[in-house]
Amino acid sequence: MKRKQDFANKSEVIERTPDKAVREMLIHAEKAGIETTFDRFDAQKPLCGFGLDGTCCKNCHIGPCKITPKSPRGTCGADAHLIVARNILRWTAAGVAAHGARGREVMLALKRAADGSETFPILGPEKVIATARTFGIFNEEKTIEQLAGEIAMILLEDLCRTIPGPFTTLETLAPPDRLAVWKELDILPIGAYHEVFEALHRTSTGTDGDWRNVSQQMLRCGLAFAWSSVVGSSIAMDCLFGLPKRSRITTNLGSIQVKSVNIAVHGHSPLLVASIVKAARSEQLIAEAQEIGADSIRLYGICCSGHSALAKFGDIHPLTNAAGAELALATGALDLWVADVQDVFPGIMDVAACFHTRVITTSDSARLPGAEHIAFDHHHSNLDQADVMAELIIRRGIHAFSERVQGKVFIPQARMDAEVGFSVENITATFSGMEILVEHLKSGRIRGIVNLVGCNNPKIVYEEAIVKVADELIAHDVLALTNGCAAYALLKLGFCLPEGLRSAGPGLNEALDPLQLPPVWHMGECLDNARASALFRNIATTSGIPLPSLPLAFSSPEWSNEKGIGASLGFRLLGLNSYHCIAPPIEGSEEVSRFFYEETASLLGAVMVVDPDPVALAKKIIDDFDGRRASIGWNNAGTPTHKRLSLEQHSHNHQTEEHHHE
Repeated sequence: MKRKQDFANKSEVIERTPDKAVREMLIHAEKAGIETTFDRFDAQKPLCGFGLDGTCCKNCHIGPCKITPKSPRGTCGADAHLIVARNILRWTAAGVAAHGARGREVMLALKRAADGSETFPILGPEKVIATARTFGIFNEEKTIEQLAGEIAMILLEDLCRTIPGPFTTLETLAPPDRLAVWKELDILPIGAYHEVFEALHRTSTGTDGDWRNVSQQMLRCGLAFAWSSVVGSSIAMDCLFGLPKRSRITTNLGSIQVKSVNIAVHGHSPLLVASIVKAARSEQLIAEAQEIGADSIRLYGICCSGHSALAKFGDIHPLTNAAGAELALATGALDLWVADVQDVFPGIMDVAACFHTRVITTSDSARLPGAEHIAFDHHHSNLDQADVMAELIIRRGIHAFSERVQGKVFIPQARMDAEVGFSVENITATFSGMEILVEHLKSGRIRGIVNLVGCNNPKIVYEEAIVKVADELIAHDVLALTNGCAAYALLKLGFCLPEGLRSAGPGLNEALDPLQLPPVWHMGECLDNARASALFRNIATTSGIPLPSLPLAFSSPEWSNEKGIGASLGFRLLGLNSYHCIAPPIEGSEEVSRFFYEETASLLGAVMVVDPDPVALAKKIIDDFDGRRASIGWNNAGTPTHKRLSLEQHSHNHQTEEHHHE
């Protein structure tokens, strides 16, 4: 059956996107003849139906093979169920590798720091001590450096293990009841590297022909993703750079200052970005910038590199997610663009070429034709040169500032303050104990908590689904956590400010207003799903109720890449439903679809839920929470408010635009 393709187009994005800065930049780029992601997506239509259904196999060169009524099996005999399962397993394995590769870089740096590197001092001694106690290696006679070195080796071993043995991070931190489930299902991973290796092996020509066995390997990859690529990497980052610090920042394109040397950092690797933040504070480099007429050096965040540094250092202004990167470049006000790994679309080079903006790549894993390369090498043998490279990069930005063409600068005047940097540690301190937060949940003041995250997908209107889901959740007294690309939409529209409570339900106001907390808590980059899962585990431990029974959930409405599969799978493995507006490419197999949508309920205690209507999707979350609350005997939540924050913000923006026009 042919799938109807009802995907968004650029004109719909211009009409309906919730951020007026996006609308202004799309119109500006079109007038300037600048192509963006949204133009290229429209040019790709109609999309390949076999790809959408997951029924195209390219794993060997006999094909590619596709499944149709005329040819229900590939040349080798693989049916739709096997082909779909193999394809989704490869996606999951790629997600493990993506987060794992950038995590390994931090683990190596933590090891270097433990060995006495001056480039990377250990800024999170409290995290080192807490982790050492959890891992059972704490000894008061050991120095912070010695403990950090042992932690780094444990994390690297979990990542790279080939000889079967204890998976320390998982077996130490996972809830015992979930461990029992995973052992019963025989899905405990050997190590992240091994499970990716095995996933590629199983899906190679003529190997695993049982779609259920392939799906079991997907679950192993999901655990490796969650506990090594994500949690392990997060531990290393917190040990090396310290815990997040709550702060208030200014976001959106209107935060760009025309008198500053403007440098954007884009990607996911925190190491060189941390050194760039340090270099941007240098009195010598600031003086050099002022000598050529700039008043300061200002850093901006694109995608997760910005979130990571923002949570740790607070010196970066978040502008946009990966899908909006070309729009930020099209302002003509960014002097230097520093790109590391993942979600850096090659199309940025064409937009940068329209302006004076220089692009620098900083990883051997990710180069862009035409960009200057100042990077860590393949062996990471030059990690100790991070500070030197950062100073060189800042000077490239200073030099580019002098080449800026002011007549090409176009900056939409849309900006918003936002509060960032939430962690389990500072949340616990704010509430004077996890017991108070749990009491708010039991009483019904907080109906439930959703980790609202994910990237963006032009198949639906840019950032609209994320905002509409958030609107409904907070109006129904559901607290939201956010990180990564989805967080930009919520940061830009006031969800991450205490003032956002004006459109939240009465219960959420009662719980959060006395502490001046926003209805959406920004937890950092996409890797910081680890913070959300840690908060959920703390709630389960404090309440004494297993995770699958609690009103907690994961939602990535606009997800688009391999890491998104791993993230949602990681939470379903904990027993929490995942909610999306976009279906994964599995519709070509009734069996695999049933596995995702239904069968994991009995296996894991959670399922995947897809509804293209974000308001309806949010309602499903709310109904599920009410059912869970009733099952465990918690009080009913109150009546929702009729207000919606994005509509109030839109009305305010419209009035402001009319005032300026007058």
